[in-house]
Amino acid sequence: MSAQMSPIDPGMQGITAITSLSGATMAEQIRILIVDDHTTFAELLTGSLNREPDLCAIGSANSVASGIAACLALVPDVVVMDYHLPDGSGLAAAAAILARAPNTRIVILTGDPALEALEQAAAIGVCAFLPKDGSLATVLDTLRHARIGGFIVHPSLVSLLSARRRQHSEEIPFPDLTKRELAVLRLMGEGSDVRANAKVLGISENTCRGYVKAILGKLGAHSQLEAVVIATRLGLVPAQHV
Repeated sequence: MSAQMSPIDPGMQGITAITSLSGATMAEQIRILIVDDHTTFAELLTGSLNREPDLCAIGSANSVASGIAACLALVPDVVVMDYHLPDGSGLAAAAAILARAPNTRIVILTGDPALEALEQAAAIGVCAFLPKDGSLATVLDTLRHARIGGFIVHPSLVSLLSARRRQHSEEIPFPDLTKRELAVLRLMGEGSDVRANAKVLGISENTCRGYVKAILGKLGAHSQLEAVVIATRLGLVPAQHV
């Protein structure tokens, strides 16, 4: 597959549109916008995407401002965005994009995760958080399977956060969870929301929320994501489920 790169508009600095020259139609492919200020990384990822029959890079941007503008101009299916951008956080860009285009699937890449950032990403509606130095195969697979309402966190990020938690806090006593609470916890680890979990378990959403509240209390967690990180460290949730 080959592609031609050209500026969208002279007034839209930092944005490049990519016109596919392949025989595949855009409707058959997942259309992806790359937002990253590292030009070499963006170009390499663009080339990799355009070698996949079901993926297509439609443009790139290098800042929060240009990323938002490019997303509104190009209307991608998925945005893959660096967490650290020259004019702010990728999460700020994600929040602005999702406020205007809520069906956009956003995948954040980072080399230095913080639990607060992951919690904010989940609250905003970001679909996935991946290590920037991870494998290309993982990125491509995530771009294909990221879904609105889900939240994928790579196991390596969970392990790193767990290690940091061990260094800065006392060990948490092993919690006494019921079988149903464990079932809810493991579904939380898969990134599903309360509505989906309730449907899987055949219970009401209010009942499911009650289980979530009990789990947070027993684990000493302040959010569902923190509960999953703690549960992973304790071996209650397999890392591959996070």
